[in-house]
Amino acid sequence: MRQILDAGLALTKQNLGYTYGSADPANGGMDCSGFIYYLLTENGFKDVPRDSSQQYVWVRKAGDFNAVLSRHEDSFEFDALKPGDLLFWSGTYNIDRDPPVTHTMIYLGREKRTKKRVMIGSSDGRTYDGKQRWGVSVFDFKIPPPPNSGDAKISPVFVGYGRIPDLVEE
Repeated sequence: MRQILDAGLALTKQNLGYTYGSADPANGGMDCSGFIYYLLTENGFKDVPRDSSQQYVWVRKAGDFNAVLSRHEDSFEFDALKPGDLLFWSGTYNIDRDPPVTHTMIYLGREKRTKKRVMIGSSDGRTYDGKQRWGVSVFDFKIPPPPNSGDAKISPVFVGYGRIPDLVEE
């Protein structure tokens, strides 16, 4: 797992932007599922799906998934969350797909200094330490607030997390 997290952190130092549809750092950026796809295939994983919805299905079928209904970050539903787990959201942008998962990242753990939860991946505008970031980076792992009834178009919902299938723990 450490190898995967270290490889992901190395990608954050390449100044990669958010590029929808890309899974290759040579394109100057990647999208969220492209980051996961690239990172896992480069680290020897086979049959990694390319989009976030299918990555969610991949994790669910492997059987080690934790659904999260709570909107509280201290919920018991996060008790099994470990560094390296894949994180999944729905509703981050408007698309018709089934299942409706639209975003994925990798959980890094809690920062030593602040004890805040952080994650790694590619995004088009999440925050880290109060500052907005785009592209491949470390981000704060926060649960989205309840949807605003006035803006039904985009209302992100954290769906849950799970272990990378076929991951052999060191």
